[in-house]
Amino acid sequence: MSFKGIVTVIRIPFLILALILSILGAAVAWYEFRLFGSPFNLGYAVLATFGLLVAHAAVNIFNDYFDARSGLDYKTRRTPFSGGSGAAPEGLLTVSEVFWLGIICLLILIPIALFFVLKSGWMLLPLLVLAAILIIFYTPFILKMGYPEWSAGLGLGILPVMGAYFVHTGAYSASSFIASMPSFFLVHNLLLLNEFPDAQADVTVGRRTLPIIAGKKKAAYFFSFVTLLVYVWVVWAVIYDHMPVFTLLSLLTLPLGFQVIKGSFGYDDRGTFLKAMGQNVLLVLVTQALIAAGYILSGIFLK
Repeated sequence: MSFKGIVTVIRIPFLILALILSILGAAVAWYEFRLFGSPFNLGYAVLATFGLLVAHAAVNIFNDYFDARSGLDYKTRRTPFSGGSGAAPEGLLTVSEVFWLGIICLLILIPIALFFVLKSGWMLLPLLVLAAILIIFYTPFILKMGYPEWSAGLGLGILPVMGAYFVHTGAYSASSFIASMPSFFLVHNLLLLNEFPDAQADVTVGRRTLPIIAGKKKAAYFFSFVTLLVYVWVVWAVIYDHMPVFTLLSLLTLPLGFQVIKGSFGYDDRGTFLKAMGQNVLLVLVTQALIAAGYILSGIFLK
């Protein structure tokens, strides 16, 4: 098992998303600590961040494992944002090594999960079980069920933010759910746009992604709707005092959002679409980072 192969299959640049999600969940908890005196533990935030990074790595690894085993990795034309890491097809790791690397990640997660269940409360357990189900069954089953994009929004959007919040407070709240919904929309769309180039190969292994079952044009319209929903949600939440006013900083990415929407309809032009995919990654990361910054600034400037 080569170091280069491990780094490749983990897809380290993609883990920035997990880092931001963890910061967002912790930022919501810290804001409520400042506002209400709710519990907050910096050490828990660091450990939860590490756990989320490992969990995201496990998602990437098992996705590569199942794609290599099905033969999909050998049919897909990879881009910097889609088509897998290529670790197995390029001979950097064997398919078996990819599998066992994923198992190692899961084994690392077990003591972290047990620690937080014991320290923060057993109600964290259902969230962790659901997250594990999504990690293991995403590629072999969920992608073949029709409209699988929801699972990315849930597993790499809502659950991480609410989990990162729970480890501090020992409870779920409407405020943490509301704060997590922009992440749901954004990560949902991150997967959706990245599925466009893979549609032709995906259909050969029975996947039923939105670009396959609805067609790329309708999928682009749906992508556009969900992108705009991010900003509508934040504005609504601020107006009704569900999110602090500084989270309106996320509206700074709206012009970029319009660029990505326009680019999503350029799916027949590889160069145009690759640019849109890159812009979408930036949109996903920066928008969530600005929401997190909004919570932090709101906590700092509380009277």
